[in-house]
Amino acid sequence: MQVIPIKTRIFQENEDLSTFVFKHVKKIPEKSILVITSKIVALSEGRTIEYRSKKQKTELIKKESDFAIKTKYTWLTIKAGTVMASAGVDESNAKGKLIFLPKDSFRSALILRKKLMQKFHLRNLGVLITDSRLMPLRVGVVGVALGYVGFQGIRNYIGTKDIFGRTLKMSRTDVADSLATSAVLCMGEGKEQQPLALITEAPVKFVEKVNKKELNIKLTEDIFYPMLKNIHAKKE
Repeated sequence: MQVIPIKTRIFQENEDLSTFVFKHVKKIPEKSILVITSKIVALSEGRTIEYRSKKQKTELIKKESDFAIKTKYTWLTIKAGTVMASAGVDESNAKGKLIFLPKDSFRSALILRKKLMQKFHLRNLGVLITDSRLMPLRVGVVGVALGYVGFQGIRNYIGTKDIFGRTLKMSRTDVADSLATSAVLCMGEGKEQQPLALITEAPVKFVEKVNKKELNIKLTEDIFYPMLKNIHAKKE
């Protein structure tokens, strides 16, 4: 598998996303995955607001969250079935504004995929919209898939055998977030100015339709539930 980050000019708010992508991506091989950072998707949708104060930002984080709790450094939130910092409300590389997450990353990925397939005459293509997230008891961010189309986001090993013939009962691979982490590593988090990446030769199954909920798990079934149950109780 190869991940090729793509250097671009600075994306402007309310700019047309597909035009920007076409300008910087001149060729896409069959069975590739185009990765796009969520920030430029959100900017294309005008998902910004002028930053005025910490109080304003806190109010917006709470409004954007399904649940929010204050921590030492930031807000720990649940949004769209995912644990993330500050509900994705971000002021980095934002030029005095707060940027929200895209309104519907799956829909945005689908729209762009159709345009890309038509322009480059492709039959199999994935589009992946990424963000960054923290992991419990780990320093630094990894990638997370906010939305994707064109490939299965989960690889299911349940019911298959391991190398010694033992039936696997719980093993599944989070394909979408694994790809997102690989891409975010190459795209960077600072001033690299690489909001796009092209993944080729990825070990994925390309499909026409994806299940938006395939990566979601009920809180009570999550392995981290013993730590998160207090959040669950407060939410109820």
